[in-house]
Amino acid sequence: MKHEGQAASDIVPDVGMSTDAEAGAGIGASWLRKLARARVPLGFAFGIVVFWFAGPTPRLLAIGLPIALIGEGLRVWAAGHLEKSREVTQSGPYRVFRHPLYVGSSVMGAGLAVAAGSVTVALLVLTYLVVTLSAAVRTEEAFLRTRFGPDYEAYKDGRAGSAAAARDFSVARAMRNREYRAIAGVLVVAVLLCAKWWWLGA
Repeated sequence: MKHEGQAASDIVPDVGMSTDAEAGAGIGASWLRKLARARVPLGFAFGIVVFWFAGPTPRLLAIGLPIALIGEGLRVWAAGHLEKSREVTQSGPYRVFRHPLYVGSSVMGAGLAVAAGSVTVALLVLTYLVVTLSAAVRTEEAFLRTRFGPDYEAYKDGRAGSAAAARDFSVARAMRNREYRAIAGVLVVAVLLCAKWWWLGA
């Protein structure tokens, strides 16, 4: 599975290790890559558990679902600027956040947790986001540092050129980055939470 952010996790290079400590670091990096790639299947598994424990109410749905849509909106904005693995993207939300897709995912997850109306769900969502997105960020940054070197360091330090930040948003680019999957996912969860509220109140 491709990385959601600026890199593609399956092309992060393996670095040859010469010492035991370095070998341990290499093994750790391999597990981080596997965990980052497992975000989607893990998300489906967590989604089933979340639905089981959810106890949505009209008030919580009215608060949480708009928050989730704001998070997805940030993701769409980021995906419409991102050129994965080809450059250090610096336009759109990348001028504000180093990892706007993951920020959007976090906001979306928080909104769905509120809508679900369950402390258990909130803890599950928090655990999923912290574990998987931390792995994704570390893997992605390692790739970008290796692939783009000085350009990525300049971006991290806020020394991006104005030309690099001038790209316009593109719906076609967002769809090419397969953001329609996340859009479909958040809509399906929203419908399921509404259905469970109706079922609980029936």
